[in-house]
Amino acid sequence: MNRQQALNEAINAASNAKVYARKVEAAADSGDSQGKVPRLAAAAAAWADTAASYAAIAGALPEMQTGV
Repeated sequence: MNRQQALNEAINAASNAKVYARKVEAAADSGDSQGKVPRLAAAAAAWADTAASYAAIAGALPEMQTGV
């Protein structure tokens, strides 16, 4: 995995975290779906953690040099 791949994974994971955060908000506002909130929140948190992990990996990897 190179730095760009790790950054792409971080972006994708952050996007998934955002999707699940919106689902949490919608479920919290819906009386019928409030029981889903803890599971959806856990999924959102897991995706956010994944995004942070990939971002940290990207930060540890060297930038690719082109044309040197």
